[in-house]
Amino acid sequence: MAEIQILHVPGLGNSGPEHWQTYWQQSDPTSLRVQQSDWDKPVCKDWVEELQRVIAGIQGKEIVLVAHSLGCMSVAHWAQKYTANIKAAFLVAPPEVELDVELKEVLDFAPFPIAKLPFRSMLVASTDDDYLTIERAEYLAKLWGSEFVNVGAKGHINSYSNIGDWPEGKALLARLLA
Repeated sequence: MAEIQILHVPGLGNSGPEHWQTYWQQSDPTSLRVQQSDWDKPVCKDWVEELQRVIAGIQGKEIVLVAHSLGCMSVAHWAQKYTANIKAAFLVAPPEVELDVELKEVLDFAPFPIAKLPFRSMLVASTDDDYLTIERAEYLAKLWGSEFVNVGAKGHINSYSNIGDWPEGKALLARLLA
């Protein structure tokens, strides 16, 4: 059985010190994080190429992508162009990039990739996310062939959601990897 490499793929602004991704990375020093050159003015092509650069540097391990928000879009766009030894992708709170977009910074990631992801995936969404309706989240999960999980009212499932290191998320990730 191949060793697993967790690769965190943050969204707009990176995941700050109170974000579950940061807590997870701190509790697993072997995990890696994609570092984008510009967290505040994202360019889809640049984010995808940086994700590819990091993935290409991981040798001899199965990769588990743990993506939040715009990081989910980076993963979906990456999967349209590249392949690698990806065991699974845990996609949390992707943003709307097509309809009534709240965050104009994400527009370069439109349209949604429509191809099924070539690896197991779970899309986790909240009923009161300001950046994507639960209906659109379910639509994306269907497009991408992802298991869909509605975690109830947790906002954008980020620092402002007050979920700390998000034990529910850890349990969902474990389920995806089982």
